[in-house]
Amino acid sequence: MPKVAVIGATTWGITLGLLLARKGLPVQLVVRTEPEAVKLRKSGPTRLSGVTFPPQLSVTESLEEALDGVAAVILAVPSQAVRQNIKLAVPYLDETMLIVSAAKGLEVDSGKRMSQVIAEEVAPGLHSNICALSGPNLAREIRNNLPAASVVAAGDDVIAKRAQELLSAPNFCVYTNTDVIGVELGGALKNIVALGAGIIDGLHYGD
Repeated sequence: MPKVAVIGATTWGITLGLLLARKGLPVQLVVRTEPEAVKLRKSGPTRLSGVTFPPQLSVTESLEEALDGVAAVILAVPSQAVRQNIKLAVPYLDETMLIVSAAKGLEVDSGKRMSQVIAEEVAPGLHSNICALSGPNLAREIRNNLPAASVVAAGDDVIAKRAQELLSAPNFCVYTNTDVIGVELGGALKNIVALGAGIIDGLHYGD
């Protein structure tokens, strides 16, 4: 079974970790500090009611341990923390690993997409392994095994299909695309549309 590292104990990071562990993959969830790792091992994610970690999902604060021999590393941190986290991961990456951005957003200072941020920090030989995961996903529904769909995009269709095979699960249908820009901007900008729609609905302005 391929091993996967998920960087970030965000709601989305934990959800992706659970999704992959439930399909039998060994998953290492990477957190920032040892006390955070100890707390998660002992009590699980207390802010997510009713969630317990399966045996396939372990928690560590060590990037070196988590990235040893993995097929993929998933960055599930807030978009403004992607650069910092990929910099820390760089010494442990090799050209066999997929690098999957699960962060939706643009870097504030530069306006760059997450795949661009990652590409600036990793070796050129890893650029083709960078993927973007985005879709109309609600973490709570996925954790509850309700059906969901998403898209994983990479410049190379072969890489996108590798990521698709890894990420797909019985309740999580993953499509592939080579339009990385479109997929990333769709994920980043959808919330603007959602906020506008919510305001219009709240003001009873109709369809």
